[in-house]
Amino acid sequence: MGTLALAAKITHVPSMYLSELDGPAKGKRQAAIDGHVEIGRRCRALGVDTIVVFDTHWLVNSGYHINCAPHFQGVYTSNELPHFISNLPYAFDGNPALGQLLAETANAHGVPTMAHPATTLAPEYGTLVPMRYMNADRHFKVVSVSALCTVHTLAESARLGWAFRRAVEDHYEGTVAFFASGSLSHRFAQNGTADAYRDKIWSPLLERLDHGVVAMWQRGEWPDFCDMLPEYAAKGHGEGFMHDTGMLLGALGWSRYDRGVEVVTPYFPSSGTGQINAVFPVSPMPADLGGIGQPGTAALAAARL
Repeated sequence: MGTLALAAKITHVPSMYLSELDGPAKGKRQAAIDGHVEIGRRCRALGVDTIVVFDTHWLVNSGYHINCAPHFQGVYTSNELPHFISNLPYAFDGNPALGQLLAETANAHGVPTMAHPATTLAPEYGTLVPMRYMNADRHFKVVSVSALCTVHTLAESARLGWAFRRAVEDHYEGTVAFFASGSLSHRFAQNGTADAYRDKIWSPLLERLDHGVVAMWQRGEWPDFCDMLPEYAAKGHGEGFMHDTGMLLGALGWSRYDRGVEVVTPYFPSSGTGQINAVFPVSPMPADLGGIGQPGTAALAAARL
Protein backbone atom coordinates (compact mmCIF):
# COMPACT_ATOMS: atom_id res chain seq x y z
CA MET A 1 0.00 0.00 0.00
CA GLY A 2 1.56 3.27 1.13
CA THR A 3 5.16 4.16 1.91
CA LEU A 4 6.95 5.96 4.70
CA ALA A 5 9.72 7.38 2.53
CA LEU A 6 11.58 9.74 4.87
CA ALA A 7 11.83 10.36 8.61
CA ALA A 8 13.71 13.18 10.30
CA LYS A 9 14.28 15.08 13.52
CA ILE A 10 14.15 18.76 12.62
CA THR A 11 14.62 22.16 14.22
CA HIS A 12 12.01 24.91 14.17
CA VAL A 13 13.85 27.68 16.01
CA PRO A 14 12.16 31.05 15.45
CA SER A 15 15.56 32.64 14.84
CA MET A 16 15.35 30.99 11.41
CA TYR A 17 12.65 33.51 10.57
CA LEU A 18 14.70 36.35 12.08
CA SER A 19 17.58 35.15 9.93
CA GLU A 20 15.66 36.33 6.87
CA LEU A 21 15.10 39.84 8.20
CA ASP A 22 17.38 42.83 8.42
CA GLY A 23 18.90 43.14 11.86
CA PRO A 24 21.51 41.53 14.11
CA ALA A 25 20.24 37.99 13.45
CA LYS A 26 20.27 38.27 9.66
CA GLY A 27 21.87 35.19 8.09
CA LYS A 28 22.59 33.51 11.45
CA ARG A 29 20.45 30.45 10.77
CA GLN A 30 21.15 29.96 7.08
CA ALA A 31 22.57 26.47 7.73
CA ALA A 32 19.33 25.40 9.41
CA ILE A 33 17.28 26.88 6.56
CA ASP A 34 19.47 25.10 4.02
CA GLY A 35 18.92 21.87 5.93
CA HIS A 36 15.16 22.27 5.65
CA VAL A 37 15.43 23.00 1.95
CA GLU A 38 17.54 19.87 1.47
CA ILE A 39 15.12 17.66 3.40
CA GLY A 40 12.26 19.10 1.35
CA ARG A 41 14.22 18.38 -1.84
CA ARG A 42 14.68 14.77 -0.78
CA CYS A 43 10.96 14.44 -0.05
CA ARG A 44 10.17 15.66 -3.55
CA ALA A 45 12.66 13.23 -5.08
CA LEU A 46 11.03 10.36 -3.16
CA GLY A 47 7.54 11.29 -4.31
CA VAL A 48 6.21 12.32 -0.89
CA ASP A 49 2.68 13.70 -1.11
CA THR A 50 2.10 14.46 2.60
CA ILE A 51 4.32 15.55 5.47
CA VAL A 52 3.18 14.55 8.97
CA VAL A 53 4.71 16.81 11.63
CA PHE A 54 4.95 15.81 15.29
CA ASP A 55 4.75 19.35 16.66
CA THR A 56 6.18 20.03 20.14
CA HIS A 57 4.45 23.43 20.23
CA TRP A 58 0.97 21.93 20.17
CA LEU A 59 0.11 21.38 23.84
CA VAL A 60 -2.62 18.90 24.74
CA ASN A 61 -3.84 17.74 28.15
CA SER A 62 -5.87 14.70 27.13
CA GLY A 63 -5.57 12.25 24.25
CA TYR A 64 -3.57 12.55 21.06
CA HIS A 65 -4.82 14.95 18.40
CA ILE A 66 -4.38 15.35 14.65
CA ASN A 67 -5.01 18.63 12.82
CA CYS A 68 -6.01 17.54 9.33
CA ALA A 69 -8.12 20.40 8.03
CA PRO A 70 -8.34 20.64 4.23
CA HIS A 71 -6.47 23.96 4.06
CA PHE A 72 -4.38 26.16 6.31
CA GLN A 73 -3.88 29.85 5.69
CA GLY A 74 -3.27 32.86 7.88
CA VAL A 75 -0.81 35.21 9.53
CA TYR A 76 0.93 33.90 12.65
CA THR A 77 2.47 35.66 15.64
CA SER A 78 3.93 33.51 18.40
CA ASN A 79 2.26 34.02 21.78
CA GLU A 80 5.43 32.64 23.36
CA LEU A 81 8.03 34.69 21.48
CA PRO A 82 6.18 37.53 19.71
CA HIS A 83 9.44 39.44 19.27
CA PHE A 84 10.86 36.50 17.29
CA ILE A 85 7.93 35.43 15.11
CA SER A 86 5.56 38.24 14.22
CA ASN A 87 3.13 38.43 11.29
CA LEU A 88 4.44 35.32 9.52
CA PRO A 89 2.16 34.47 6.58
CA TYR A 90 1.48 30.81 5.77
CA ALA A 91 -0.60 28.79 3.34
CA PHE A 92 -0.62 25.07 2.56
CA ASP A 93 -3.09 22.24 2.11
CA GLY A 94 -4.00 19.53 4.58
CA ASN A 95 -4.93 15.88 4.12
CA PRO A 96 -8.17 15.08 5.96
CA ALA A 97 -8.34 11.51 4.64
CA LEU A 98 -4.87 10.62 5.89
CA GLY A 99 -5.44 12.33 9.23
CA GLN A 100 -8.60 10.35 9.86
CA LEU A 101 -6.89 7.13 8.78
CA LEU A 102 -4.04 7.76 11.23
CA ALA A 103 -6.52 8.27 14.06
CA GLU A 104 -8.60 5.22 13.17
CA THR A 105 -5.54 2.99 13.11
CA ALA A 106 -4.14 4.37 16.36
CA ASN A 107 -7.48 3.79 18.09
CA ALA A 108 -7.65 0.26 16.68
CA HIS A 109 -4.30 -0.42 18.34
CA GLY A 110 -5.36 0.97 21.70
CA VAL A 111 -3.95 4.52 21.52
CA PRO A 112 -6.80 7.04 21.99
CA THR A 113 -6.48 9.57 19.17
CA MET A 114 -8.79 12.15 17.62
CA ALA A 115 -8.63 13.59 14.11
CA HIS A 116 -9.93 17.11 13.46
CA PRO A 117 -10.75 17.47 9.74
CA ALA A 118 -13.29 20.30 10.18
CA THR A 119 -11.63 22.77 12.49
CA THR A 120 -10.53 26.39 12.68
CA LEU A 121 -7.53 25.35 14.76
CA ALA A 122 -4.35 26.83 13.27
CA PRO A 123 -1.01 24.99 13.23
CA GLU A 124 1.68 25.93 15.71
CA TYR A 125 5.14 27.13 14.73
CA GLY A 126 6.69 23.69 15.10
CA THR A 127 4.84 23.05 11.85
CA LEU A 128 4.79 26.54 10.34
CA VAL A 129 8.53 27.23 10.44
CA PRO A 130 9.61 24.02 8.64
CA MET A 131 6.86 24.39 6.05
CA ARG A 132 8.08 27.91 5.29
CA TYR A 133 11.33 26.48 3.95
CA MET A 134 10.22 23.07 2.68
CA ASN A 135 6.81 23.84 1.26
CA ALA A 136 6.58 27.47 0.15
CA ASP A 137 4.99 26.37 -3.15
CA ARG A 138 2.38 24.17 -1.37
CA HIS A 139 3.81 21.08 -3.06
CA PHE A 140 3.10 18.89 -0.02
CA LYS A 141 -0.05 18.35 1.95
CA VAL A 142 0.53 18.74 5.69
CA VAL A 143 -0.87 16.99 8.76
CA SER A 144 0.08 18.26 12.23
CA VAL A 145 0.12 16.04 15.33
CA SER A 146 0.13 17.21 18.95
CA ALA A 147 3.50 16.43 20.55
CA LEU A 148 3.61 18.58 23.68
CA CYS A 149 1.83 15.94 25.70
CA THR A 150 1.43 16.73 29.38
CA VAL A 151 -0.18 13.57 30.78
CA HIS A 152 1.13 10.94 28.37
CA THR A 153 4.01 8.47 28.56
CA LEU A 154 6.77 8.15 26.01
CA ALA A 155 5.74 4.51 25.67
CA GLU A 156 2.29 5.63 24.49
CA SER A 157 3.84 8.06 22.03
CA ALA A 158 6.08 5.35 20.62
CA ARG A 159 3.06 3.12 20.13
CA LEU A 160 1.29 6.01 18.40
CA GLY A 161 4.21 6.30 15.97
CA TRP A 162 4.08 2.55 15.31
CA ALA A 163 0.33 2.73 14.63
CA PHE A 164 0.82 5.69 12.27
CA ARG A 165 3.37 3.70 10.28
CA ARG A 166 0.93 0.79 10.10
CA ALA A 167 -1.78 3.18 8.87
CA VAL A 168 0.44 4.43 6.06
CA GLU A 169 1.82 1.09 4.96
CA ASP A 170 -1.33 -1.00 5.38
CA HIS A 171 -4.09 1.39 4.36
CA TYR A 172 -2.88 4.58 2.64
CA GLU A 173 -2.45 5.01 -1.10
CA GLY A 174 0.47 7.41 -1.16
CA THR A 175 3.90 8.37 0.12
CA VAL A 176 4.49 10.09 3.44
CA ALA A 177 7.28 11.71 5.49
CA PHE A 178 7.30 11.88 9.29
CA PHE A 179 9.08 14.78 11.04
CA ALA A 180 9.80 15.08 14.75
CA SER A 181 9.82 18.87 15.10
CA GLY A 182 11.65 19.71 18.31
CA SER A 183 15.01 20.35 19.88
CA LEU A 184 17.41 18.17 21.83
CA SER A 185 18.07 19.87 25.19
CA HIS A 186 15.63 22.73 25.62
CA ARG A 187 16.67 24.77 28.62
CA PHE A 188 16.05 28.35 27.53
CA ALA A 189 18.34 31.12 28.71
CA GLN A 190 17.30 32.70 31.99
CA ASN A 191 15.21 35.85 31.68
CA GLY A 192 17.42 38.87 31.13
CA THR A 193 20.25 36.81 29.61
CA ALA A 194 18.71 35.86 26.27
CA ASP A 195 20.98 38.02 24.13
CA ALA A 196 24.09 36.52 25.72
CA TYR A 197 22.82 33.01 24.94
CA ARG A 198 21.56 33.64 21.40
CA ASP A 199 24.27 31.29 20.08
CA LYS A 200 25.13 29.33 23.23
CA ILE A 201 23.83 26.26 25.07
CA TRP A 202 22.56 26.90 28.58
CA SER A 203 25.18 24.68 30.21
CA PRO A 204 28.28 22.61 29.28
CA LEU A 205 26.56 19.59 30.82
CA LEU A 206 23.60 19.83 28.43
CA GLU A 207 25.88 20.42 25.47
CA ARG A 208 27.95 17.33 26.26
CA LEU A 209 24.77 15.34 26.82
CA ASP A 210 23.37 16.39 23.44
CA HIS A 211 26.59 15.59 21.59
CA GLY A 212 26.65 12.17 23.23
CA VAL A 213 23.08 11.51 22.11
CA VAL A 214 23.81 12.54 18.51
CA ALA A 215 26.81 10.19 18.50
CA MET A 216 24.57 7.37 19.74
CA TRP A 217 22.14 8.10 16.92
CA GLN A 218 24.90 8.04 14.33
CA ARG A 219 26.18 4.71 15.66
CA GLY A 220 22.67 3.26 15.81
CA GLU A 221 22.68 2.53 19.54
CA TRP A 222 18.90 2.37 19.73
CA PRO A 223 18.35 -0.11 22.59
CA ASP A 224 20.48 2.08 24.87
CA PHE A 225 18.95 5.33 23.64
CA CYS A 226 15.36 4.12 23.95
CA ASP A 227 16.11 2.90 27.46
CA MET A 228 17.51 6.29 28.49
CA LEU A 229 15.02 8.49 26.58
CA PRO A 230 12.65 9.22 29.52
CA GLU A 231 15.55 10.23 31.76
CA TYR A 232 17.19 12.24 28.97
CA ALA A 233 13.88 14.03 28.34
CA ALA A 234 13.58 14.90 32.02
CA LYS A 235 17.15 15.81 32.93
CA GLY A 236 17.97 17.28 29.52
CA HIS A 237 14.88 19.53 29.53
CA GLY A 238 13.67 17.84 26.33
CA GLU A 239 11.29 19.95 24.27
CA GLY A 240 7.71 18.74 24.58
CA PHE A 241 9.09 16.07 26.95
CA MET A 242 10.53 14.60 23.71
CA HIS A 243 7.23 13.04 22.67
CA ASP A 244 8.08 13.93 19.07
CA THR A 245 11.20 11.76 19.32
CA GLY A 246 9.22 8.94 20.91
CA MET A 247 6.70 9.06 18.07
CA LEU A 248 9.41 9.09 15.42
CA LEU A 249 11.29 6.15 16.93
CA GLY A 250 8.07 4.22 17.41
CA ALA A 251 7.42 4.62 13.69
CA LEU A 252 10.90 3.31 12.92
CA GLY A 253 10.84 0.30 15.22
CA TRP A 254 11.85 1.73 18.61
CA SER A 255 14.78 -0.23 20.05
CA ARG A 256 14.63 -2.58 17.05
CA TYR A 257 15.46 0.24 14.66
CA ASP A 258 18.69 -0.70 12.90
CA ARG A 259 20.08 2.34 11.08
CA GLY A 260 22.39 5.23 11.91
CA VAL A 261 21.20 8.79 11.34
CA GLU A 262 22.56 11.22 8.78
CA VAL A 263 23.18 14.70 10.14
CA VAL A 264 22.05 17.27 7.55
CA THR A 265 22.51 20.41 9.67
CA PRO A 266 25.15 19.90 12.39
CA TYR A 267 24.18 20.47 16.00
CA PHE A 268 23.97 24.15 16.88
CA PRO A 269 22.97 26.24 19.91
CA SER A 270 20.08 28.68 19.93
CA SER A 271 18.87 30.75 22.90
CA GLY A 272 20.27 28.15 25.30
CA THR A 273 18.81 25.13 23.47
CA GLY A 274 20.39 22.40 21.33
CA GLN A 275 19.21 22.01 17.72
CA ILE A 276 19.78 19.71 14.73
CA ASN A 277 18.38 18.57 11.38
CA ALA A 278 18.96 14.82 11.02
CA VAL A 279 17.51 12.20 8.66
CA PHE A 280 16.63 8.80 10.12
CA PRO A 281 16.86 6.33 7.21
CA VAL A 282 13.71 4.23 6.95
CA SER A 283 14.12 0.46 7.28
CA PRO A 284 11.48 -2.31 7.30
CA MET A 285 9.04 -2.06 10.18
CA PRO A 286 8.41 -4.82 12.73
CA ALA A 287 5.04 -6.38 11.97
CA ASP A 288 4.01 -6.35 15.64
CA LEU A 289 4.45 -4.07 18.62
CA GLY A 290 6.95 -6.50 20.16
CA GLY A 291 8.01 -4.25 23.03
CA ILE A 292 7.83 -0.98 21.09
CA GLY A 293 7.67 1.81 23.64
CA GLN A 294 8.23 -0.50 26.59
CA PRO A 295 10.64 0.97 29.13
CA GLY A 296 13.90 -0.63 30.21
CA THR A 297 15.54 -0.35 33.60
CA ALA A 298 16.81 3.20 33.14
CA ALA A 299 13.40 4.36 31.97
CA LEU A 300 11.71 2.77 34.96
CA ALA A 301 14.18 4.44 37.29
CA ALA A 302 13.51 7.80 35.64
CA ALA A 303 9.79 7.35 36.12
CA ARG A 304 10.38 7.23 39.87
CA LEU A 305 12.41 10.49 39.96
